[in-house]
Amino acid sequence: MTPAIFGLASTVMNADERAFFREARPAGYILFGRNIADRAQVRALTDSLRELHGTDHLFICIDQEGGRVARMKPPEWAAFPPGELFDRLYDVAPASAIEAARANAELLGRDLAEVGITVDCHPSLDVRQPGAHDVIGDRALGSEPLRVAALGRAILDGLARAGVAGCIKHMPGHGRSLADTHKELPRVTASAEELEIDLAPFATLRNAPVGMTGHLLFTAWDDALPATLSPTIIRGIIRQRIGFDGLLLTDDIDMEALDGTIAERAVRALAAGCDLVLNCWAKMADMAAIAADCPPPTDETRARLDRALAGTGTARETPPAEALLATRDALLAAAGLKA
Repeated sequence: MTPAIFGLASTVMNADERAFFREARPAGYILFGRNIADRAQVRALTDSLRELHGTDHLFICIDQEGGRVARMKPPEWAAFPPGELFDRLYDVAPASAIEAARANAELLGRDLAEVGITVDCHPSLDVRQPGAHDVIGDRALGSEPLRVAALGRAILDGLARAGVAGCIKHMPGHGRSLADTHKELPRVTASAEELEIDLAPFATLRNAPVGMTGHLLFTAWDDALPATLSPTIIRGIIRQRIGFDGLLLTDDIDMEALDGTIAERAVRALAAGCDLVLNCWAKMADMAAIAADCPPPTDETRARLDRALAGTGTARETPPAEALLATRDALLAAAGLKA
C-alpha cells in the first residue's frame, strides 16, 4: 500500500490510472468537481475504485463543507450553508445551533453515502481570529473554542449517523493565518500560551476518526518547518498535547506553502509523523514518484485506517431526510436565519 490519498483526472478512471492504482495500491482517493457529474456517474466511479481494490471499505473522501467549499453542487445536489450560519444561530440559541448543525451534517452525509463516498474533510475546527486571511473566513464555526468544539462534535455525529467519517482540520489550527496556504507559507507568531485557544477544539474532539494538518509555520513550536513537515508539531503538539490518535492526513501537498518536489514533500511529511499524504491533482508523474519514494505505511497507520473506516457505509436508523431538513430550517428560521 502506498501511504497516500490520490486524485483522479476525470469522471471515470482512465486506463493509465487503473493500471497505476492496481500496482501502487494507494490508501484512498479524493474527489473534486472535475470528478463529479451526477449521482449515477459518481456512484459508478466509486464502485469502480472499490472493485479495483477488492473491498467494500475504501477511503474515498471529498471536501463537502457547505457554503463556498462544495464539490457536489446544485442542481444535482442540495446546497448547504457555511459553518458561520450555525455560529450565528449559537449566539441566539446554543442548543438549537447544535441540533441544526447535526441535522445539516446528516443530510449532507446522506448525499455522500448515496454515491459511495466514505469520508468528508469536514468539520473545520479552526478558531476564527479577527484580521486573519479569508481562506477560512465563513467556513469557521466561531471564534470561541468551546463553541467550535460543540458544533464540530454535532457535525461529526451527523456525518456518522449517515455512515460517513468526518475529518477534523486543520491541525494545529488555521484560524490565525494571514496568507492562503495554496499560495504561500503563513507565519504565525502567536505565543504558545495564545495558541492554547487554537488547540482547544482539537483536544476536545481528539477522538475523531480522521484529522488533517495545516501548512503553517508556528514560531512558538518550530521556527523552521511548517506543521505538516515538523516532527516537533506532529509528535509533540498533535499527537501528545492535543492527544489525537486517529488517522492523520496532510493537507494537499501540492500547495505552494511547501517547498521541494512533490515526492520530497511526501517523504518529509511521513517522516515527521503524518500517516498519509494527500495529493489531489492526479498528475501521474507526481503520483508515481510518491509511490516509488515513500516507505510502506506502518502497522500503526494501517490500524488507524481500519478504525477510521469501521463505521462507514452503514447508516443509523434516523428520521427521513424531509424531517431532518424541516428540523434544520425551523431551528434557523426561529432565529431569523435561512439556509
